[in-house]
Amino acid sequence: MITFWLIVGLLIAVTLVVLLLPLLRRGNSAISTTHSEVNLSVYRDQLRELDADLASGVLNEVQYQNARSDLESRVLEDSGTAEIATASATDSRWGIASIAALVISVPLLAISLYFMLGTPAGLKPQIPTAAVDEAHPATPEQFESMVTWLAERLKAEPDNADGWVMLARSYTALKRYQDASAAYSHAVALQPSNASVLTDHADMLAMLKQTLQGEPEKIIQQALKIDPDNLKALSLAGSAAFERKDYQDAIKWWQKILNLLPPDSPVVAAISDSIKEARGLAGLPSAAAAPAGDRAAAQSKVANGSVSGTIRLDPAFKARVADTDTVFIFARVVEGGRKPPLAVIRKTAKELPFNFTLDDSMSMAPGFNISSVTSVIVGARISKSGNATPSSKDLEGFSKPVKTGQKDIVITIDSEVK
Repeated sequence: MITFWLIVGLLIAVTLVVLLLPLLRRGNSAISTTHSEVNLSVYRDQLRELDADLASGVLNEVQYQNARSDLESRVLEDSGTAEIATASATDSRWGIASIAALVISVPLLAISLYFMLGTPAGLKPQIPTAAVDEAHPATPEQFESMVTWLAERLKAEPDNADGWVMLARSYTALKRYQDASAAYSHAVALQPSNASVLTDHADMLAMLKQTLQGEPEKIIQQALKIDPDNLKALSLAGSAAFERKDYQDAIKWWQKILNLLPPDSPVVAAISDSIKEARGLAGLPSAAAAPAGDRAAAQSKVANGSVSGTIRLDPAFKARVADTDTVFIFARVVEGGRKPPLAVIRKTAKELPFNFTLDDSMSMAPGFNISSVTSVIVGARISKSGNATPSSKDLEGFSKPVKTGQKDIVITIDSEVK
């Protein structure tokens, strides 16, 4: 780091020399105004002598006028020189001020620009990553060092939600479960609507408490309200019910997982075994978790209760959009009128273009969802105010009517709300 700043100082010094030399030369070439003032005094004396010679008869009128004209010409010529000298003197005074300003401002400006536009973090010790690749995995000591670095980094960036999640998972890998739980608490505070983070936090709490009852189960239910199809949350909800011996409730949660998974998923066998065990403990007939036809129908309903595709922005409108502008993606009935959207999600313009999925979990009104209709119109709107109600100057784009369950829908935001 010392070497870096020595090089910076040398470069600044060279720059100052290049800038100051012309100013110093101009300062040295200034003409003193005192010389001009002496000349003007001499001219006044000579004029008085001419007037005296005319009065005494030494000069006649013609000679007097010729001599006076010659004297006035020399006075005018010298006055022009005096003006140039005055300007030069003024320039010299400004030159001194410029020199002082340059000496002070150039180093300050250079250093300030470096901290604004450069990479000052590059001067700090970086996260130790030596020998961390597929061919040379990190040693336990190196991994511990990286986790320590991340924890210190988050002290300076406490609002970095992704960083807290990464730290929590790193602590889990190190079996530092108390620290992992604290990191998850930070992440949940920053992302209270993130079902995955909530579920991971509940799982960690359950590990510490050795039970899913109480606070862990409350958090799981909170996650399921946000994302009813979160597989890990459904699994934990079933386990919590099984733990309190509510076997039918456990079967309900686990059955939903089977309804969401394809028949050839490797998880199906394990979930089916759990359901079979719960049915036996509940005194229910030992049967398949669900008839194949019922599972297929449930999976079909889930598939038909969604639409997906890509949202993109017309390049002609790019200059009018800021990264922080809100983007609403929604599905509505074909003959919408004033009815609320069937589903809606919210993003930011910096994420454009992005892939989306709208499903029944994003419904705004009970029973009024995508699976309740056969076709929808999908739209996207950019709002600078962040208000869900359209306003003038907002930008928007819509699809043609599409069947529910359709994928690969492409919507271009290419018009202004009038």
